Amino acid sequence: MPAYRPLKIASSEITPQQHYLRRREFLGAASLGAMALYGVSKASAAALSVIDSRYTVGEKVTPLKDVTTYNNFYEFGLDKGDPARLSGDFKPLPWTVKVDGMVNKPGTFDVEALMKEFPIESRTYRMRCVEAWSMVIPWDGFPLASLLNKVEPLGSAKYVAFETVVRPDQMPGQKGIFQSLDWPYVEGLRLDEARHPLTLLAVGLYGETLQNQNGAPIRLVVPWKYGFKGIKSIVRITLTDKEPKNTWQVTNPQEYGFYANVNPEVDHPRWSQATERRIGESGFFGASRHPTLPFNGYADEVASLYSGMDLRKSF
Repeated sequence: MPAYRPLKIASSEITPQQHYLRRREFLGAASLGAMALYGVSKASAAALSVIDSRYTVGEKVTPLKDVTTYNNFYEFGLDKGDPARLSGDFKPLPWTVKVDGMVNKPGTFDVEALMKEFPIESRTYRMRCVEAWSMVIPWDGFPLASLLNKVEPLGSAKYVAFETVVRPDQMPGQKGIFQSLDWPYVEGLRLDEARHPLTLLAVGLYGETLQNQNGAPIRLVVPWKYGFKGIKSIVRITLTDKEPKNTWQVTNPQEYGFYANVNPEVDHPRWSQATERRIGESGFFGASRHPTLPFNGYADEVASLYSGMDLRKSF
């Protein structure tokens, strides 16, 4: 069965979401998640869905309903509910990603073929939006480094640029005379950031196919950076020796920079970044608040990437 077809398993077989909090139970249920996402046999499912304890957090995961209905995806609209409401006409298959620039082996790759070539891993990451709200999301995907190694970056390559799809006939936010952003949406990372083991190309979440509103069929997840760095529906990846601009940096350079690393000590010009609203959790005044962690809680893994940098410039 090809990927991205609707799930065809009984509701009684679907792993309860709370199992993502308990590694032992989740390990026992992992093969079902892999079968649901890729339509493979139970015998081969375990090989497709690899769970690594380095990529889990001891926090309650955000309910799937919130993850799929509270989104920033301006290609479909400005309201948080627009992507879920207005993305039904978007067609995530067939889909290819062009990888070019300063590489030995440029190419255009079918997403389904990449999913078969690279083992799919289940990783639960914190996600922190620059707007000071957050989630905890179980993603399914493969390291960006796997794809970069396949194309063999040249020694002179220093950065990785990303570009999302432009389909105004399927993305209502890209229609009309007055546009909120210039299309296509673009992003960038340093090559060492892109090759870091935490950096993921996600093709699913919660053991299910990545939905349109979440960036189907393939998106970037960089958990120590603000969420706008996680470019969705990627169609092109380019290796370069020049620092690429990102869409929000171009749109409002006074408020957004290239690195966008989560830092509770550096406020956004219009609000504090010291705490965050955790979507899906109830508090006295609505969503509960959590203290924001340096590098979103991944400092031990990534702080060394920015050694010697002015911290305010690296955030």
